[in-house]
Amino acid sequence: MRYLGCKATLIDYIQKLFEEKGLLMNRGVLFDAFCGTGTIAYHFRDSFDLVLNDNLHCATTFASGRIYASRCKFVRLGFNPFDYFNANDNKVQGFFSKNYAPALSGRMYFSDENAGRIDYFRGQIQEWVDEERITNEEYMYLLSGLMESVSHVANIAGVYGAYLKTWDPRAVKPIVFMPPADTDIEGGKENNRHVEVCNGNIEDVIAEVPCDIIYLDPPYTKNSYSVQYHILETLIQNDNPQLKGITGARPYDNISNDWSKPNKVEVLFDRILAKTQASHIVFSYSSDGLMSKDYILYALKRYCYEESVTCEEINYKRYKNFKTEDKQGHREYLFYGHKKPIELVNYYCPLNYMGGKTPIIDFIKPMLFGRTKFVDLMGGGFNVGINTIGFAQVLYNDINFAVANILRMFKNEDTSTLLTFIEKTIKKYGLEKCGKDAYVRIREDYNKKYRNQNKGYWYLYVVILYGFQQQIRFNSSYEFNNPVGESGYSDSVKEKIVSFCRRIKEMDVIFHIGDYQEIDDYIDADTLVYVDPPYLITLGSYNDGKRGFRGWNEEEEERLLNYLDILVHRGCKVLISNLLEYKGLHNEYLYNWVGKHNIEIKQTIFRGRTETLIICQ
Repeated sequence: MRYLGCKATLIDYIQKLFEEKGLLMNRGVLFDAFCGTGTIAYHFRDSFDLVLNDNLHCATTFASGRIYASRCKFVRLGFNPFDYFNANDNKVQGFFSKNYAPALSGRMYFSDENAGRIDYFRGQIQEWVDEERITNEEYMYLLSGLMESVSHVANIAGVYGAYLKTWDPRAVKPIVFMPPADTDIEGGKENNRHVEVCNGNIEDVIAEVPCDIIYLDPPYTKNSYSVQYHILETLIQNDNPQLKGITGARPYDNISNDWSKPNKVEVLFDRILAKTQASHIVFSYSSDGLMSKDYILYALKRYCYEESVTCEEINYKRYKNFKTEDKQGHREYLFYGHKKPIELVNYYCPLNYMGGKTPIIDFIKPMLFGRTKFVDLMGGGFNVGINTIGFAQVLYNDINFAVANILRMFKNEDTSTLLTFIEKTIKKYGLEKCGKDAYVRIREDYNKKYRNQNKGYWYLYVVILYGFQQQIRFNSSYEFNNPVGESGYSDSVKEKIVSFCRRIKEMDVIFHIGDYQEIDDYIDADTLVYVDPPYLITLGSYNDGKRGFRGWNEEEEERLLNYLDILVHRGCKVLISNLLEYKGLHNEYLYNWVGKHNIEIKQTIFRGRTETLIICQ
């Protein structure tokens, strides 16, 4: 059967990958998450138990029917149904005759003769299963044969999105009822591996499917499979839907086509990687796909052991239609990654916030336990808070309203809409790394037009991306005044946005903008308080008090430590990131505070300095 994206020509590459990664020794459960016609599942039918998923019933029916073929003996029926169908010329004027043949609908998908035969085949198969004269596996097998038979007489160019205006020679030949092609029936041993079938949008079912290996082969382009195969879906569901339009398309209210939409596909891909129970991820994609190769690699390296991630590029004959250009150098990509446990996955803020704990998050994470609530007292870029696991609620606080509101934007706004806005804004202004003129234009527009509008922080985020070291600095009137920088938007930034947004949306986060003592009523003995103040002995320019926010000095250091005394006596667990010593300087305030409490100190070397984590519980 003709089907977009069929992987028949890539089987040898996929087989080799399974062998090289030792996956065939596993013999557990293979989850074919976008099974299509089931080429991959059928190939590995003797090696794994299988879970087949597709949001089209016609796909899972064809895929499972092929696998069930060796089990179908038709004992209850008492005869070979293929011979039976081909030995008669019965016809019925049913749904296909009325809607997909010219005499009654004007549509030229099938000749009137073949449409009548299709209606007869479908009705007779349904009658047999309703009367329990065939098993469910035999039912799936016969329906897969019906789809194969239909594909040989359909008056289409390749998919069912539209019919041809003149008859293709093969469309006027009498339909022959045949088994699905390339199915080993005669002489093959009976397959007895467990096969489970589900029909759902993968993003909705992914977390519920136990499996060892997941194979992903999503749509690559803007072509919607639900549109391209609407007739086969109606044939299998047999539900006589209310059709619409010249082509007689069926409604698809419950089917997601977001895999065929720019910026939505990246969001879905991230969710699949995060939520799958599989230990091994195998992913087919195309150089013509909506997602870039680099984006895919960044995403895989977030959720998989980085050294395990591979990408093989394969020359491949590309599918072409009127929407695709005749490009040269088309490649199929075959990715692999060994997934990490969730506690080893780190998320990083898409703001390159100075002083952020991104480089040492693995050093801090083991201490983030022991209470129900987590308070990020001086949250900054939220790189610690976003990586907490097991807290019922997280409170983020910072005096910097710009950072806090951008984080709130990441949590509350639709991620794909935000990505589209960023990319359109970059294109509108012609922004690029070190592009001063374009940068100054958008910075001025932000200050004069956008700052107080609903999407003011959307624009501010784009400005920050292209500013010097992505610093967040304002003048006394809170006009953004950072000069142009050498950074910008990239696949790496995009992947950080997507993964960070998904994670923060899943968390119960409360945002507070202001002095840390304003949230004192929230903090009780069941709270872990993480404190990452400006480092007194290495004070950065972004905390000099000249950029729109209160600065940091000895007085502020002492005030903070006095407040932490209160929290310790309250029974809170307190974690402090700081430096005790640096280049001959000592933080005497912190030394004295440590001496008063029963604390544990852990240290790590980062960029030539000894980062200290002070633990008081």
